[in-house]
Parts: sequence; structure tokens; C-alpha cells
Amino acid sequence: MLNYKLLEALAAVIECAGFERAGETLGLSQSAISQRIKALEIRLGQPVLVRTPILTPTPAGQRLLNHYQQVRLLERDLTSALPTLESETPRLRIALNADSLATWWAHAVGEFCANEGILLDLVLEDQAVGLKRLREGDVAACLCASDQPIAGARCVKVGHMAYSPYATPAYIARHFSDGLSDQAFRHAPAIVYGPDDRLQHRFLERCGYQGPFPYHLCPSSEGFVQLTLSGMGYGMMPRRQVAQQVAAGRLVSLSPQPLSVPLYWHFWRHSGELITQLTQHLKQIEIN
Repeated sequence: MLNYKLLEALAAVIECAGFERAGETLGLSQSAISQRIKALEIRLGQPVLVRTPILTPTPAGQRLLNHYQQVRLLERDLTSALPTLESETPRLRIALNADSLATWWAHAVGEFCANEGILLDLVLEDQAVGLKRLREGDVAACLCASDQPIAGARCVKVGHMAYSPYATPAYIARHFSDGLSDQAFRHAPAIVYGPDDRLQHRFLERCGYQGPFPYHLCPSSEGFVQLTLSGMGYGMMPRRQVAQQVAAGRLVSLSPQPLSVPLYWHFWRHSGELITQLTQHLKQIEIN
């Protein structure tokens, strides 16, 4: 049988990104944390951590982390049924995209988390790659654009986000005075969230353009808006995020037809009642 004190040490090392900080979190010395990790590796007969260049779990370590997260959630359910049992405040590690965090997420889950006494550990990932975190056992649930559940997990649609290509009126006059032409796309700087962000490519393909284009990389949802407002480029942004700027005439959409990105909530099948309740809560909210 697994020693959950050892798994607790493994989770703390990953969450705190180090042995010393993990020890401080658990009230143990750095040496004690190292000994627990060593004992776990001896028990398994293989390493659970890659120590350089940065601390990351091995595939075996990732599976253990996923198991430990599920056990903690199930333990909370047991504590609800048996109040005399002591239990730590539940912490949910969830992967979601930056645009959701910048727009609807806090409003949607704030009251739920307060009522249930939940602490969140949010991992920002693009919609297209958030599922990777769940598959690797790094998170208990994730929001992403994929509707294909992984083995052992469930997937439900919770809404969608509408994106449009926005720019300032001055930027449009400078780069798109003759409309959305191949020539304009080839030279007008765009703004892209990161290397996994394909929304800009989808927009250009819909316009019939598949060639290269210049772009800034900006891995910040709020920074994305600020760069656009400064006239540095045009980019795909959620309509709800820039509604005020559009109403004030500071930003204008290059296209009347938005791109719809679905949002799917993925979670492990046996994660306990808390995840089930959060899932039902998200399904009742109209996300668009």
C-alpha cells in the first residue's frame, strides 16, 4: 500500500518548485522532504522526479500526483459524511486559458469556491493544449477546446467564447485602407498569444490567406489588449473582454463574423463529489 505522506511530499515539491519551500509548507526540514522522496523512489524502484534543469515529475511521478489529487478530493467527501475526521482545506489545481481567467471565470466560480471553502491553484494554458496537463496528472480538471475525453476522464461542454480581430481605427486606416487583402495580411503586424495560439491562423485562413505574416508574441490576456490599443497590431480577442473599448470607438473589428471557440470541461471520473458539484455549477452558467 502506498504511503500517502510520501505522496504528500512529492506533491509539495512540485507545487512549491523546490525541496526547501516544500519543507516549509509541510513543516518539515529540507532533509526530511528529500528522505521521503528517496523512500518513494526506493518503494517504486524508479525515480519520480527529474531534478535538472528544473524539477518536474517523471511519467511515474505524474501518475502518482494524479492519484494523490483524486484521493484528496475523495477524502473531502468522506470528511463531509464524518465531520469528526480532520481534513485540510481542499485545493483544486485546474488548467484554463488566460482569456477565460480575464473575463468570466472569477465571476462564475467565486461564490461557489467561497461557499465550499475551496482554494484554487490555476495553471494558465492555451485552449488547445490544456488537456495535456490533465493527461499528465498535473491538474484535477481543465478547460480546453477539445471535445475528446482522455481515458479515465469525462468531458462536458460548458459554453463557448466568441473572438473577433480587433485593431484601432488608426491602425486599420494605415494597414487595411483597401480592405482585407493578401498584401495587407502579408505586412500588417498581428498579435499572437503564444506559439500554440492558432486563432490568428484560423481567421486568416477564413479570409483565404495562408501565407506568412508578421506578429508580436504576448502571453498575457491583459497585455494583449494594451498592445492592440497602442496600435502595435491587430489580434483575436474575446468580444466580452473589449466591449467597452469597442463601444467607445477605441477598437474596431476587422470582420463582422466572429470565430466561436468551444469550451469543454474535462475531469477525472472518480474525483469525488466536489468536482461533480463544480461541474454541475459550470454547466448551469451561460458562457459566451
